[in-house]
Amino acid sequence: MARLDSFWLGLFWLDFLALGFITEVSFHAHQSPPRHHFVLQQEAALYCLTEALQLRIKEASETDDAVVCDIPTHFRVYKSGRVERLHQPVFVPAGVDDASGVASKDVILDAGTGLSVRLFLPKLPEPSSSPKKLPVLVYFHGGAFIIESAKSALYHNYVASLAAAAGVLAVSVDYRLAPEHPFPAAYDDCWAALRWASAAQDSWLAEHGDVSRLFVAGDSAGGNIVHNLLVRASSLMFGTGIEGAILLHSFFVGSTAVEGESERAIAITAKLWAFACPDAAGGADDAWINPIAPGAAAAGLERLGCKRVLVCAAEMDWLAARDRAYYEAVVASGWPGSAAWLESEGVGHVFFLLKPDFEKNKQLMDRVVAFIAGS
Repeated sequence: MARLDSFWLGLFWLDFLALGFITEVSFHAHQSPPRHHFVLQQEAALYCLTEALQLRIKEASETDDAVVCDIPTHFRVYKSGRVERLHQPVFVPAGVDDASGVASKDVILDAGTGLSVRLFLPKLPEPSSSPKKLPVLVYFHGGAFIIESAKSALYHNYVASLAAAAGVLAVSVDYRLAPEHPFPAAYDDCWAALRWASAAQDSWLAEHGDVSRLFVAGDSAGGNIVHNLLVRASSLMFGTGIEGAILLHSFFVGSTAVEGESERAIAITAKLWAFACPDAAGGADDAWINPIAPGAAAAGLERLGCKRVLVCAAEMDWLAARDRAYYEAVVASGWPGSAAWLESEGVGHVFFLLKPDFEKNKQLMDRVVAFIAGS
């Protein structure tokens, strides 16, 4: 394959944007950087990625071993559909975190499919005659549906911190990844895990969990999963059991730009979706990935199966414009629940996973904790 310097350069800048490093390197503390600076940087990065990705596809031969998509440090997709995952997460064993006191354990839900969950139980107060049970939060990790795991250090640490801060019993789902496991495998796994958690079919859940206060949350692809489960919950008359949903930097796509969305951002996200779900009936406007597509009545925004929704975005994330459009569509749909919006300024995609001590992360965590508490 030809060397594509533009591709590497594009990914380099996207990584920096996602981590929020440009904010810290280019500007003094307490000084808000101009938005156009980030937009230009992101446009350049997306241009490099788009051009390189198109070249890779064009140069692919007819053999099954031809590379049709190569995202350095993340994954490589071959014409045959085989995926080589270059991103190998560091897995963390379940146990007790000495600093926070959060305990975790793994439970296999389906040995045949490999579906499992990791439970996180925050440190409990001293035993009393009437111990207070904890809200239950089911979490779905991100990774474009293709990479990552509930057992990786990245997600183990984040969900453990969320359980400690919010005082919830968290259930983090290790669902099957695409494209080896075609859709709707990921949605089916997450639905099965949600039903399992709501039935308190575990000693921790039965003893410490209050399933009448059930929440769902996820980032990026996991935020997309949250939406699709809410639609399924409503259609199956399960929605009254979910109190709230938290969508963090959700992975939504569309063939037509929404206000504030770059055409190049559409090209990149649509290609990622095409590799994750090549058989999607509507392509980039399939209801799974674009719940606000024209005529997408099946998206069911007015029937989301929960009582409250918090939609979160990052200002410098190329998904932010579409996340805002999703929030606005929910509000305009006539859905009877309560919807809230939070946009973190000056940061990029899933910054809260990568920089736990960052002040913006603390602000986001405080908002999530308040949402779960009911305020």
